[in-house]
Parts: sequence; structure tokens; C-alpha cells
Amino acid sequence: MTFDAIGIASTGLTVHRKWLDAVSDNLANVNTVKATTDDAFQARYVIAQEGEGTTGAYVQGAAYGDAEGRLVYEPDHPLADAEGYVRYPDIDLASQMGQLILAQRGYQANAAVVDRAKETYQAALQIGRN
Repeated sequence: MTFDAIGIASTGLTVHRKWLDAVSDNLANVNTVKATTDDAFQARYVIAQEGEGTTGAYVQGAAYGDAEGRLVYEPDHPLADAEGYVRYPDIDLASQMGQLILAQRGYQANAAVVDRAKETYQAALQIGRN
């Protein structure tokens, strides 16, 4: 039972780490400017799925945001087209910050489960020694 808890929590740690990686990449590129002839940076969203039985959770893949992004009028920008527009990614900063907090809390919760299961296992070993 203790090993199941550690195994399941470790899959959760992996899912939340990959989620954190995706969110941090999205946040790092929220102000990435492209010419209107290029695709905007596409936000990455992790798709998780449950495992079979008691095997935890896994990253099934990723979904990507819209390559169209949003056009912003910045005629002084070096990448501006003839009409003065540049392309920014369509990433909502507030939403990404919320996702960051959720992913951090999920990671912390799974790490706490691993710690508690480890303590339980060590206590059981100590009882067996006495």
C-alpha cells in the first residue's frame, strides 16, 4: 500500500512538473513579437489522463494555442508590416498565473504524499526491528 502511494504520487509529480514547464514556457513567451507573415508563439497546454487501476496519472500529450495570435498596432516596431502591425501570442497572463499556482500546489501536494508514505514505511521498518 505504501509503495502504491509513492508510485501514484510520483506520477502526479511528473504530470505537475510538465504542467509547470508548459506554463513557464508560455509565460516566458507572452510578449514574443513576430512579423505578421509568421505564426505567433503557440501556448502549450498539457493533456493529462488517468492511469489504469491504481497506476496514477500520465501526460497524454499537449494541445497548442492559436498560431494566429493577435495583431497589435506598433508602427515603430522593426517587425511591423506596411500597415504597422505585429503579431503577439494569444496568451492570457492572468489565466497562466492561475495555472501556475494550481500546478505548484498540485506538485507540493504530491511531494507531501511521497514524504508521508516514506515516513510510514520507515516507521513500519522501525516497528519490525523492535
